[in-house]
Amino acid sequence: MYVDIGAALGTVADPGVDEDALDGLDDRVASAHERIARGREDGEFGYAALNLPERTDAAAIESAVESVADAEYVLTVGIGGSALGAKTVTAALADDPDRHVILDNVDPEHVRRTLDALPLAETAINVVSKSGTTAETLANFLVVRDTYEDLDIDWTELTVVTTGESGPLRELADEHDLPTLPVPEGVPGRFAALSSVGLVPAAILGLDIEGLLDGAASVAGGLGPSLYDTPAYAYGAMAYALEEEGASVNAVMPYAERLEFFAEWFAQLWAESLGKDGRGQTPARALGATDQHSQLQLYRAGPRDKMVTVVRPRERAAVDVPDTDHDSLSYFAGTGLGELLDAEYDATVASLSAAGRPAVEVEIDRLDAHGLGELLYAMEAACVLVGELADVETFTQPAVEWGKRAARGLLAGEDTEETRTVADRPSYVVE
Repeated sequence: MYVDIGAALGTVADPGVDEDALDGLDDRVASAHERIARGREDGEFGYAALNLPERTDAAAIESAVESVADAEYVLTVGIGGSALGAKTVTAALADDPDRHVILDNVDPEHVRRTLDALPLAETAINVVSKSGTTAETLANFLVVRDTYEDLDIDWTELTVVTTGESGPLRELADEHDLPTLPVPEGVPGRFAALSSVGLVPAAILGLDIEGLLDGAASVAGGLGPSLYDTPAYAYGAMAYALEEEGASVNAVMPYAERLEFFAEWFAQLWAESLGKDGRGQTPARALGATDQHSQLQLYRAGPRDKMVTVVRPRERAAVDVPDTDHDSLSYFAGTGLGELLDAEYDATVASLSAAGRPAVEVEIDRLDAHGLGELLYAMEAACVLVGELADVETFTQPAVEWGKRAARGLLAGEDTEETRTVADRPSYVVE
């Protein structure tokens, strides 16, 4: 993997990071790396996520899904980290990513429309909840189960469960003798893409999960005490330093359609991990080259509160642009769509740089299992580094848990601090 920070240096960008400041930050990166390495070695909560490339048992996952390996479709029932990582992997690597569908929201119209559109007799169910008590996941799963039963489809023959050692979902799996995989100990959901939490749909679809883990392992083995030798840390250190200089928004813009869900996954990782104590960059999601024709206007000419992260594979499939007799289109001669997309990428970075707006380039050799594993692991390591540098509790999510308690209390009719806060929330209605 390659990280180019040249377009975010203080000599060309505002906000930007001066090279002498970067040299000073490198000493802090070394200390943070020592803390991360110690946390990994001791298997501490959160830091254990960075051990997944060596801990995840690909063979065990493939064995667990063997009974549904001939399914035409996979329906993942989960929310947040229990769905986004899995969809990121299949969207990037599957020949037909539409074979993997996620229910990660409880919008009734969307749920009904999704189930009505699937051939359920040929659709495996992948239900994921670490606690086994997540309200949205359990509600959706009950709806899914009921829909299968209404159609006289034996859902127990099509279901794989990933959950913890206790809870309603574990009890259900035991009751019906469902194939079950464990949620890795000490790993928050948003950091769990490289485990059974994120890899079951990929295994059902026959994707190369060994290659994914190998790519991640190659980055894990290369983590070192200097940002100048470690691309993942270079990205994390630059994001931290730019936030310190006023870049409170991190716009992630992959130049590959298959990485659109990667931007979704990154947004959760960055926001939930780092948005604490009045700190944290707000992740924005864009897609190159589509959003050059919309959001780039803001990034180049709006407030100077953003960094732009552009992501691409260096190798692409070849699709030639047909020759034409029109002189006005002669610049297409001998080119392909890949060349055009790369030209758009280069133009975006140059456009931002010319306007003095910081951009950081992240590249992988190709968008295959190995390259995607590199990218996912590097962003996780970068996120952990930023948490260390910013001195925030990277692996907790108290605001998220507050909302969960409030929703459960409202449904149960309980009188709690959270439900009282909901009842007393301010209102100023304009009709």
